[in-house]
Amino acid sequence: MRSRRLLVAAGCCLAVVLLLLYLLHAHHPSDATGDAPASPPTVSVATAHAGFIANQLTVAGVFQPFQEIDVHGKVSGYIRHIYVDIGDRVRQGQTLAVLEVPELQAEVAGAQAGITQTQQNILRLQNEVAREEAGYAAVHANYVRLKQASDQQPGLVAAQELDDALAKDRSAASQVDAAKSAVAAAHGQLGVSRAENLRVSSLEQYATITAPYSGVITMRYADTGALIPAGTAEGLNQAVVRLAQSDVLRLRMPVPERDVPFVHVGSVVAVHVQATGQQFPGTVVRFTRDVSNATRTMMTEVDVNNPTLTLTPGMYADVTFNLEQKDNALLIPASAVVQGDQPSVMLVDSSNRVEKRPVVLGIAGSNSQEVTSGLQAGDRVVIGGLSALQPGQQVTPQAAKNDLANYQKENQKGDR
Repeated sequence: MRSRRLLVAAGCCLAVVLLLLYLLHAHHPSDATGDAPASPPTVSVATAHAGFIANQLTVAGVFQPFQEIDVHGKVSGYIRHIYVDIGDRVRQGQTLAVLEVPELQAEVAGAQAGITQTQQNILRLQNEVAREEAGYAAVHANYVRLKQASDQQPGLVAAQELDDALAKDRSAASQVDAAKSAVAAAHGQLGVSRAENLRVSSLEQYATITAPYSGVITMRYADTGALIPAGTAEGLNQAVVRLAQSDVLRLRMPVPERDVPFVHVGSVVAVHVQATGQQFPGTVVRFTRDVSNATRTMMTEVDVNNPTLTLTPGMYADVTFNLEQKDNALLIPASAVVQGDQPSVMLVDSSNRVEKRPVVLGIAGSNSQEVTSGLQAGDRVVIGGLSALQPGQQVTPQAAKNDLANYQKENQKGDR
């Protein structure tokens, strides 16, 4: 009897345990592994919207002087004085150095003496002309009288005497012409003498070396007493100084071949100089219109005003081009695009389920991407972790503030 009660009690306890286990399982269902089922994953989303986008190209450029030359002497000589050194700013026409050329001074003196001698010779020849003209007048008058007497009374004057008078008349006329020709030749020689004087005087002026334009002395090659050969001397090309025009600089940068069609004279660029922290706009003023076979780039230049010489030739700058741009483009973050043969995006629909949507892409920015077909403004696209999602999957969307702020900031920057 007692054993029977024990069996009944044990059966009741087992029933209670089984009931408790059933109730516990009903409130906490489990899968085959005994783990709790996963909740819908949280995904970052951004909303497609209309805005400005630009396809930008950033290349490194280097500042170079607008003009830079080595200044030579036109004549050979020793440096008597040199007035400039590296770093000096000079004005156009300012004296840089003066050469000592003793033989040139002698040539100038000789040329001036030649002019004086020729002028005196002209005076002498002019007096000769006057004397010959006076002699000719007397001889010609004698011939005219004899001719008239012979005509009035034939046979009064012997024919031989008349012929002699005619010969003397013609000879005197020839001597007058010869004297006048000598005067003309002397005037020609005077022109030659003056030209020679002008030449040597010009060479004397070349002994003073001046700045051809305003700029900065970037190198000094000679000191006082140094012999400077003429710049025209073959094989001898020692200069006195190097002069660079730095108040206007050329910002020169290479543009890749694929972007050459988008570069035009007048294209606006943004310049950032890392060394000084300066940022300013610029305009393309020239390019070579030739792609280098070695680098497959085209050299492009932007002129930068530098009146205070804050920028120094040789500095580097980052130059950003807006190659293509569009207003009111439908934009999404670039990280939302699934690349492939057919680009696509992962959408989150009104039921918070994932949908894979093929799209047609347009202009690509650094943080944003234009979509020309496949999306509408207001569509929510997933950013990041795209490979882990499946179409139709339930998700919990969360606005991706960081990525959204980045590509909106880029668009605002383009508007400015």
